[in-house]
Amino acid sequence: MNILFIGDIFSSVGRHIVADHLADIKETQRIDLAIANAENSAGGFGVTPSVAEELFAMGLDVLTSGNHIWDKKEIYDYFARRPALLRPANYSAPAPGAGLIVAAARNGNQCAVINLQGRVYMPVTEDPFRKADEILRSLENTKVRFVDFHAELTSEKMAMGWYLDGRVSAVIGTHTHIPTADTRILPGGTAYQTDVGMTGPYDSVIGVRKDVILERFLTALPVRMEPAKGGVELHSVIVEVDDETGRATQIRRHTVKGD
Repeated sequence: MNILFIGDIFSSVGRHIVADHLADIKETQRIDLAIANAENSAGGFGVTPSVAEELFAMGLDVLTSGNHIWDKKEIYDYFARRPALLRPANYSAPAPGAGLIVAAARNGNQCAVINLQGRVYMPVTEDPFRKADEILRSLENTKVRFVDFHAELTSEKMAMGWYLDGRVSAVIGTHTHIPTADTRILPGGTAYQTDVGMTGPYDSVIGVRKDVILERFLTALPVRMEPAKGGVELHSVIVEVDDETGRATQIRRHTVKGD
């Protein structure tokens, strides 16, 4: 099974490059399941039902998210209609939505997609490590398991990679919008990268206009965050997984630069 995971789609700029290139990536790379983190896809903060539907219509099978999933309140009721939009599983049970879906891939097999969120410098949530244990106990018959770990610290992400090594097919980090160069397969057969990077404007500070962020650092005054426009790039990883064992056999970064 070939799994495509696209990093944090940021604003309309990120959505446009996905629309321009997703079909080609799926065809040329023989993608069986296409996943993307969409928590910043609506104006850089949150996701709306209409934006989620736009992304699904492009050919994405599952959308993951993170702490910004709650920024647009109209998304709350949408979870019941679209279980392929995930929120981190370790938010408390009363929160709308779920952090797990077992999705049907194009090769006829299934893949469990799990969304977790870190706790260091992040909103208060349940323990993602123990939540992962709980979820995995329910997936004995599903061998292919993909984890989006949305976290701030590289150390917390790496700890999760080692914790789940041999128990999931991939642990890929999101949230910091900066792609890391540690793409590898861990000894137990789990594909890993600390952060897949952002899909959006790289002529920016993690997606936001440079002048706005510089003003904030120089004055310490509140500013209005506005998405940048230039230097758009699509950052993703493609993970090849053995369907029978659930072990990753290959992981590679796949980057597309916009016009």
